[in-house]
Amino acid sequence: MRSSNPVFSRRGFSRDNGYAGFNAQQPQAGGPAVGSNPYATNPYAPSATQYGAGPQAPARPNAMTIDDVVARTAMTLGTVVLTAVLAWVLLPVDSANIGKSYGIAIGAALVAMVLSLIQAFKRKPVPALILAYAAFEGVFLGVISSAVSTYIGPGTVVQAVMGTMCVFVGVLIAYKTRLIRVNRRFYGFVMAAAIGFLLLMAVNLLFAVFGGGDGLGFRSGGLGILFGVIGILLGACFLALDFKQVEDGVTYGAPREESWLAAFGLTMTLVWIYLEMLRLLSILNGDD
Repeated sequence: MRSSNPVFSRRGFSRDNGYAGFNAQQPQAGGPAVGSNPYATNPYAPSATQYGAGPQAPARPNAMTIDDVVARTAMTLGTVVLTAVLAWVLLPVDSANIGKSYGIAIGAALVAMVLSLIQAFKRKPVPALILAYAAFEGVFLGVISSAVSTYIGPGTVVQAVMGTMCVFVGVLIAYKTRLIRVNRRFYGFVMAAAIGFLLLMAVNLLFAVFGGGDGLGFRSGGLGILFGVIGILLGACFLALDFKQVEDGVTYGAPREESWLAAFGLTMTLVWIYLEMLRLLSILNGDD
């Protein structure tokens, strides 16, 4: 299964090397349409020519199910939450420990990034890498959330969590009711917007590091609010891409181990949305 997250975009099983499922017609009552199987080039997914035009490929043991994705995602997100709570308690952000806590948070974020890149270049999902990524990501989120709670207000973190949950549920409903249609054009637009967004944030960070202050001002004031909303909308689009990949993986018989990659992608997207939500609410609540 090819994940919608940028770091996993090299993984794909579409016969035409396109994004998995984007050229596929909806499965008919008896099975997928001719040439619609995005896993056709894999040994565990028989091609349409092997089984004919209409019939569904025979069910294979150890194929991915929704239950597998839910269970793996719960494990991964549970690890993030657990380590975030521990970091919040054990690494308080106060005048005596702020330097140490921030240093550990930055180190954890860098380790999480490295682990995610290692997983990105693995041919198969590695559960230990994914859970390790979740653990270090949780440490980073715990310290950042503690800092926001201390300097902005404890309600901000609760609002960010609730906001993230609302975005998840809203996108899921919109996807299931087909208000959001994920196709190749949608994917291209989201990826182009995400690349542009990340480049702007990188430039802003460089100006902040070498020029001081908030760089070009993309993360504070009116521009900060605007880019916070854009970041959340991009995260919502990535959720739709994640849902599409889970749906394709289940429909076309991806192996069960691929549910770990689905969990990884969903976790990364939810972390993105939470951080953007936390940043946006921090600006809004800080102006009160």
